[in-house]
Amino acid sequence: MDLKKYIRTIPDFPKKGILFRDVTTLCGNAKAFKQGIDALAAKLKGKKIDYIVAAESRGFIFGGALACKLGCGFVPVRKPGKLPSKTYSYTYELEYGSDSLEIHQDAFPKGARVLVLDDLLATGGTALALVKLTEKLGGKVAAIAFLIELVDLKGAEKLKGYPMYSLVKFSGA
Repeated sequence: MDLKKYIRTIPDFPKKGILFRDVTTLCGNAKAFKQGIDALAAKLKGKKIDYIVAAESRGFIFGGALACKLGCGFVPVRKPGKLPSKTYSYTYELEYGSDSLEIHQDAFPKGARVLVLDDLLATGGTALALVKLTEKLGGKVAAIAFLIELVDLKGAEKLKGYPMYSLVKFSGA
């Protein structure tokens, strides 16, 4: 199944010049969504993963489903002020601004093997924030995975040294 055909492109969102790759159309198709989760699970075969760390909001969609498929825990990473217990925070740059994420300080035990997951890799800022938060808690990044990679934005360069997987790659306009 060609997952790319289930991903809608919206020009000039959230600002002029950005081509937004919308995964909600893929999520809305039961077969495509299942194929995406199954394909991510297949890429991770043989990796011991204790937890999946994913950022709100679209990362939650894929993270929760993949955690069920892999039989591991799921750790939600959220915008500041959304988690109820003690947190660590990390601020990072996006392709169109900056943002911060927080993780519970007790999200997983030291030494846990963690999959960092997001729906899309652009400049790598969000994924790097997830890596930094994971490592701050003493977790070992077993792999980093994405449904979509925007190749031209070179986000993978920020993640060198970690096993990385993406299912669908877009380049150019």
